[in-house]
Amino acid sequence: MSTGVTCGIDWASDHHDIALIDHEGTLLARARISDDAQGLSQLLDLLAAHGDSAETPIPVAIETSRGLLVACLRATGRPVYAINPMAAARYRDRHAVSRRKSDHLDAMVLANILRTDAAHHRALPADSELAQSITVLARAQQDAVWDRTQAGNKLRSHLREYYPGYLAAVHDLRDGLASPTARALLAAAPTPEQGAKLTRAHLRTALKKAGRQRGIDKEADRLHAALRIPQMRQLPLVERAMGVKTLALLRQLEAACVSAEELAQAAVESFETHPDAEIITSFPGLGSLTGARVLAEIGDDRSRFADARSLKAFAGAAPVTRASGKSLAVMARRVKNQRLAAVGYVWAFAALTASPGARTHYDRRRDSGDRHTTAQRNLFNRFLGCLHHCLDKQLRYDETTAFPTRDQNLKVAAA
Repeated sequence: MSTGVTCGIDWASDHHDIALIDHEGTLLARARISDDAQGLSQLLDLLAAHGDSAETPIPVAIETSRGLLVACLRATGRPVYAINPMAAARYRDRHAVSRRKSDHLDAMVLANILRTDAAHHRALPADSELAQSITVLARAQQDAVWDRTQAGNKLRSHLREYYPGYLAAVHDLRDGLASPTARALLAAAPTPEQGAKLTRAHLRTALKKAGRQRGIDKEADRLHAALRIPQMRQLPLVERAMGVKTLALLRQLEAACVSAEELAQAAVESFETHPDAEIITSFPGLGSLTGARVLAEIGDDRSRFADARSLKAFAGAAPVTRASGKSLAVMARRVKNQRLAAVGYVWAFAALTASPGARTHYDRRRDSGDRHTTAQRNLFNRFLGCLHHCLDKQLRYDETTAFPTRDQNLKVAAA
């Protein structure tokens, strides 16, 4: 049952404005609370005074899904709706055409959104504590990977200005500038002058420090020759100054690499203890780390996605149809969970070599005129449908069920 009362919270960094309204839109109470335990207690007392209970919790609308206030409200078991700020801005125009704005008005708008259109918004999922912890770790690891890429790009751009010989020497290394060998070499010789002075003994020491165990002498000879190839040079003082900057950028890259590795290990360890891990990693192209990223975004609340279509739309794998009169256009979905979409392309690409059915499906889409990205997105869409079914029924992935052959289809039709 519902009390007919809805709550809107306009949050800020140090305080929050609260508004409670009834089913007719009448303001029942308003308050400003602090962002601490005392403020939370004040909010819960205010909700209780207007009929809130464990059986009939008052739903809450707020413009964020993060923070201690949201976490504590979710822990009480009440429905919490994270309203997109852009959507809230559109609703605000319905209540104030003069474009006036205040924290109290925003709280009123959020409460009215639940009063009138709660069915069109989705409450935050009731994920388990383990799933929420995996979300924190997997997203942090993804952020660290993006930071590592950004730091590597900055360093590469800087090295092009004065040290092209080094870039040529490490060009073929796996992971590029982020590889331990490339980082150890640059730390030992941040300028062309220092690089040319490195002996084979110095290079062997740097390679061992980077963790290399085989082919050390051969690699040392290759790097020794590569760093002595003539190249254009900056003025001596300028070159040394650029070397100092290189070491500063290298420290940023080192920190990002270490963070990505440590967070990856923590995310994998937590993910492998989750009950859904066995099902998720049974899919071709999904390992423990990519599986953790998938679970981090879809959670383990089975009621979150009513069907496979809603999951596909959430991930951006399903297209969007725009129709008006005689005009009809089918386009890729832009509004989506960007993290899940990102891991989807990695998943689909890795599955091409791990699943014959996935490869056949991809080739068929390519032959029909799809570009590489479109074909990958369509394959990701297919996998999401299978994933939703497997998680719902607690089944492991089965290749023959996911991608039945023509002979299997004929047998089914005959039966």
